[in-house]
Amino acid sequence: MEYEGRICKGPQERAAFMLPVTVGCSYNACRFCLLFKHLTYRELPLEQIEAELQRVASVGGAPKVVYLGDGNAFHLSTERLLTILQMIEKYLPNKPEVRMDSTITDILAKTDEELALFYEHGVRRLYIGIESGLEDVLQLMCKDHTIPQAEEAIGRLHKVGIAYGAHIMTGIAGRGRGIENAEGLADFFNRYPPVAIVNFSVFIHRRAPMWKDIEEGRMGVADELENMREERRLLELMDLPGCDYDGMHDLIEFRVRGRLPDKKVQMLAKLDAGIAEWSEKEPVYPIVQ
Repeated sequence: MEYEGRICKGPQERAAFMLPVTVGCSYNACRFCLLFKHLTYRELPLEQIEAELQRVASVGGAPKVVYLGDGNAFHLSTERLLTILQMIEKYLPNKPEVRMDSTITDILAKTDEELALFYEHGVRRLYIGIESGLEDVLQLMCKDHTIPQAEEAIGRLHKVGIAYGAHIMTGIAGRGRGIENAEGLADFFNRYPPVAIVNFSVFIHRRAPMWKDIEEGRMGVADELENMREERRLLELMDLPGCDYDGMHDLIEFRVRGRLPDKKVQMLAKLDAGIAEWSEKEPVYPIVQ
């Protein structure tokens, strides 16, 4: 597989076969993100995509899941995406499930008929950067959507049978607003249940555009203890049927993961222990060079 840039896919997709179909992110304006700032978005040649599928088929590959990269492969036109899905059907006759990243506006740009057609051709899950449950935070972070738009898009996905996985970031609302953000997210997820949640817990690059917001006082930085308390409140309030949760705090090497609702009690207990431990330590702020 030829790949340009840094591979970006959630931990739930670690076993999936990744098939690059684009480079970078077509939106690429989120103020917290540096993943694709060095790349120019472009669509990969269909010949290159087909050659990779031929290679996999030639060695007997039969992946259960094909994950289309890169930043938001669902941005592709309906015609082009259907061509790729038909290639997958041709070279991988075991009919793997197809998953990819999307923005809310990518979904809203497709008709209900097109969404249903994607489902017919194997698309079963889209990963979406929900990030925050607060409207003003989405605006500050320059996300491509509002909460009502997210509700509309996900409602339309659910109608045709396509599930979604959510990317969120505890700490994204800034110092003093963690509980408020957790309650907003829990309300959203309880009304529009995802099948997976990846909580990357904000880590702030000084080179990221959002650093200017911090320097100029538009938001403060929550420490990791506040982020853990936010995560606990979120898990406490969510009532989700069969959702895989994975929450990371890279700077303190603390991670909570499990399936909801089965492992909810255990995850809350781990968070309680972590909160008690870090209450006795010096604050750690998720800021990196």
